[in-house]
Amino acid sequence: MAEEVHAEMVSTVFEIVAEEGAAVHEGDTLVLLESMKMEIPVVAERDGKVSSINVKPGDVLQKGDLIAVID
Repeated sequence: MAEEVHAEMVSTVFEIVAEEGAAVHEGDTLVLLESMKMEIPVVAERDGKVSSINVKPGDVLQKGDLIAVID
């Protein structure tokens, strides 16, 4: 079953770390967000393959926005 990764707060996408199709392990950083001048890593909560990255650097996210999907 796919895991959807959502933004937990209003933030800006600072850097995309994982690539679509890449294998990731629980705890691996997928994306770095920036909020209030702090970098916030968004990590995989389980092992799998990144099937999609739904953001790009500079995007402004709202709480609940879809960041990535892991299969």
